[in-house]
Amino acid sequence: MIVLGIESSCDDTAVAIIDDHKILAHILSSQIEIHRPYGGVVPELAARSHVEIIDQLIKTALATAKLSLQQIELIAATGGPGLIGGVITSVMVAKGISLANNIPLIFVNHLEGHALMAKFEKPELSYPFLIFLASGGHCQILACNGPGKYEKYGKTLDDAIGEAFDKTAKLLGLPYPGGPYIEKLAKEGNHLAYKLPVSMVKQDNCNFSLSGLKTAVRYLIAELGELSLKQKEDIAASFQYAVSKQIESRVVYAIKKYQAKYNNINTNIVFSGGVAANEYIRCNLELICQKFKSTLYCPSTKFCTDNAVMIAFAGLENYKIGNISNLGFKPKARWPLYGDLA
Repeated sequence: MIVLGIESSCDDTAVAIIDDHKILAHILSSQIEIHRPYGGVVPELAARSHVEIIDQLIKTALATAKLSLQQIELIAATGGPGLIGGVITSVMVAKGISLANNIPLIFVNHLEGHALMAKFEKPELSYPFLIFLASGGHCQILACNGPGKYEKYGKTLDDAIGEAFDKTAKLLGLPYPGGPYIEKLAKEGNHLAYKLPVSMVKQDNCNFSLSGLKTAVRYLIAELGELSLKQKEDIAASFQYAVSKQIESRVVYAIKKYQAKYNNINTNIVFSGGVAANEYIRCNLELICQKFKSTLYCPSTKFCTDNAVMIAFAGLENYKIGNISNLGFKPKARWPLYGDLA
């Protein structure tokens, strides 16, 4: 089945066309340079940029795939969660194309797109599996029993992990988005140089908390004054280490809970979202999975961040089980990846 995917939930506008597990076209327009002067995404500017470019991206994707709209068999578009202006753009464009060309339509939960991206690249990954989803706006652990069927194990009580990376980078005077810059600095730093708090490790649940760590970094920087490059490297390394140790404790708890429930020691675990591009965290999760005889699946680095391939594939997976949307669907700024996904 040939699927057109549309994604515009935050600051990337993306269009993709897939045929089952094959990518026919993937066009992405980043807004990083628009938002960089502000140190973060400005919703109004993001929405305006989506509207200005989405039509051209669709035309370019069709030309790249050498297809016409009449050859598209399914449209999958982000229906939420995200910045409402961007979500409205993908929803309304998808509705227009669907109505004009009589093409079936599915509105995808953006988080489900991230959750299923690894399965697009690794078709052998079967349901059920555990998901650790970490990005700039989201941080949660879930069990996936199939498209639209998710059980929440834990979530962040305050900041998302990607958000904590970006805010720490800003404290260190690094450019936006800060996550990759923190990781780069940390490679040259000593992760034991500064003892930063590792929250939640003694809690019998799968929840996260990053606000205390972020505050500790702010106080540390204020205490040190003007920072040398070496101090920045050590702070970045110590911060990344503290985040990784908290992730380790939460994922271990989730694995034990999952294995006890399903009586299955060979657990498949998906690590997805923008933070999954972090090589240091990936490597540590690999070690954890080896210890518990589990298999870790991560999307390719280029597909960890927002993209339209994941939306197209999540739409296809839902279509296979009859989860089809209608034109009455309303864009959603908030849309948890558990409970009722209709």
